[in-house]
Amino acid sequence: QVQLVESGGQLVQAGDSLTLSCVGSGDTFRTYTMAWFRQAPGKEREFVAWISRGGVEQYLTDSVTGRFIISRDNPRNTLFLQMRNLKPEDTAVYYCAATRLVSFSSVVGQNYGMDYWGKGTLVTVSS
Repeated sequence: QVQLVESGGQLVQAGDSLTLSCVGSGDTFRTYTMAWFRQAPGKEREFVAWISRGGVEQYLTDSVTGRFIISRDNPRNTLFLQMRNLKPEDTAVYYCAATRLVSFSSVVGQNYGMDYWGKGTLVTVSS
C-alpha cells in the first residue's frame, strides 16, 4: 500500500497561482496512476485531474482545463497540481489519490474509485 500526504494549500486571492504537492511512501509510487480530487464546503467530492504512471497521459475536468496542470516526479515520489488563475469556486479541500488501475477509462469505469487517499489540504480563494 502507499501512504499519501498533501501539502501546499493556503489562502490566496482570485487570480493567484498555487502548487499543491503530494508525497507518497510505503510502496512503489511509480506503479500507481494518480489523481487529484476536491471537495468544496457542502458539496460532494469531485474529480479534478488524473495522470498515468509515467506521466505521459493526463486528464482534467472541464472547469480546470487550461488553468491547472497535473504532473509527477517519480524519483521523488511526488505528485503535483499547478493551479493558476484561481477562482473563488476553486475553494475546496484537495485530495490526492492512488490506484493500480492503469488507464483513465478504467478509473472512470470504476466511478473514480481509488485505492488510497491522502487526508487533504485546504485551498481557499478569496474574491
